[in-house]
Amino acid sequence: MDDDGSHTLSLPEFSKACRDFRIGVSDENVPILFSKFDANGDGTISYDEFLREVRGPMSPGRTALVKRAFQVIDKNGNGVIEVDDIKSSYNARKHPDVLQGKRTEDSVLCEFLETFEAHHNLRTGDGADSVVTLDEFIEYYTNIASSLDNDEYFELVINNAWNVKGDANTYKKYEKAWAAEDNAPVEFRAAHAGRPVHRSGM
Repeated sequence: MDDDGSHTLSLPEFSKACRDFRIGVSDENVPILFSKFDANGDGTISYDEFLREVRGPMSPGRTALVKRAFQVIDKNGNGVIEVDDIKSSYNARKHPDVLQGKRTEDSVLCEFLETFEAHHNLRTGDGADSVVTLDEFIEYYTNIASSLDNDEYFELVINNAWNVKGDANTYKKYEKAWAAEDNAPVEFRAAHAGRPVHRSGM
């Protein structure tokens, strides 16, 4: 399908795929279907956009689990996740830029929070503000969930990342900080193994 090797689908590539796979969409309706997949309106369909639309929203059980994680992280209960909410779980002292004096710990944590805003902002056109709303958090994990078929594994991912049950193995095994060779917290990478924080490509 990805004839030009761009890791995205253009409208001509998508149209050709619809014809090749005989999905029964008329030529005049192909652009309408394309726009449904092209969530950020950039004229191409990324792997995440495609998978997100094919799989649809999370199940009620997964959504409830993500909401519970959000409540655990939102320590002051103000309805958003901010830097102060994650400071007790993550520190950025070992981040390479902090070690080299290029950035502050707070700026690194802000960038980390913006990871959770990215998918939602692609769909809405909003800008990052380092404050994660429940809708942004759910949208992020909807994209994660679309590539995880097993509910038990999805629950493990959430628990290992945020210790919702209070017994996460990664919280016992890893120091809660950044490894010098990577820009993501070690236990966050472990919990999300096999699924990059940002992923594009077909």
